[in-house]
Amino acid sequence: MSTQGLLRAAPEVGFEIVNRVAIVTLDRPHAMNALSHDMIALLADCFATCAEDDAILAVVLRGAGDKAFCAGGDVRKLYHTARNDPHHATPWLKFFIDEYRLDYTIHRFAKPVIALMDGIVMGGGMGLAQGAALRIATERTRMAMPETRIGLLPDVGATHFLRALPRDLALYVGLTGASLSGADAKRIGLADECVPSTWLRGFIERLETVRWNDAQDAMTQLKRVFVPSANIERHAPLDELRAQIRRHFTACATGGAERIAASLAADADNEWSHATLATLQSHSPTMLEVTYHALLRGRQMSLADCFRTELGVVYRAIDDGDFVEGVRALIIDKDQRPRFAPTTLAEVRAERVQHFLSSPWRKEMHPLADLCA
Repeated sequence: MSTQGLLRAAPEVGFEIVNRVAIVTLDRPHAMNALSHDMIALLADCFATCAEDDAILAVVLRGAGDKAFCAGGDVRKLYHTARNDPHHATPWLKFFIDEYRLDYTIHRFAKPVIALMDGIVMGGGMGLAQGAALRIATERTRMAMPETRIGLLPDVGATHFLRALPRDLALYVGLTGASLSGADAKRIGLADECVPSTWLRGFIERLETVRWNDAQDAMTQLKRVFVPSANIERHAPLDELRAQIRRHFTACATGGAERIAASLAADADNEWSHATLATLQSHSPTMLEVTYHALLRGRQMSLADCFRTELGVVYRAIDDGDFVEGVRALIIDKDQRPRFAPTTLAEVRAERVQHFLSSPWRKEMHPLADLCA
């Protein structure tokens, strides 16, 4: 337990200080720590406290339970809010605004943030973890950005943090929602270390023994707590797919996601190509094309502009896109038969893609206009 005691307890978010390090726990294990709006507000309060308190040297983000760090946002609740009043955007839009502000805070946080990505890390969980200064994966990590399945794009800063990957890998991860292991994540730059899950169980005891030394920065000392001295490099399954991913997902000036699908279709005798094509065909065609272009644009944009673009796309996807139908088919009714409109990539018009990528707000009226101020 904490050497200084529990600073504050709140439903669904735990906050304690151990030897000058804040331990922030996503505590909703029955829902795999999926983010509710209340949790986002509490997390923002935690980071504000940590920023203001000079006695706090660093922040650790972890998930409660043994299944997940964070499985994303509370999509079910967002669905009901949007479905009941789709054109009254205030409640669901405020969720995304506050979530993106929190993610941006973590990216720009002045003190080291350590994210323990043990178990499932998806969607909103990636938004929390990818801004951390030290991202720790384990052999239990299952990482994904599956938003195109439900009619959204990979958001929470994904158009920014996926640019750390080669273009073909960024497109593969963003379009297919492929699940990555902890070793995969480290290999491609979405984790800084991959350690045994059992090693993380004793991190508080190790943290309590740290004697902070002004001659060493906090991160150097923290790495000794979270990374074993003899850490074994694990096999990354994604390595075996790199040639095929590069062949089919290499960015092209024309064609977009439709060209990728055509390339996979021409190689349909290959089991992986056939399965990957089937995956794309089950996702929102509109959001596949929007995601393709958003990921490529994001490679040239600032972090703040990436969040602003993502918010505009999400606004349009919920207001007049495929989100409600995608969530209905995959999460609510679970019939796995979404009626996306249009139904195929060939039917997605360039004007429709541009509609999603253009901001619904004038520059000065954007809800995140002040993000880099």
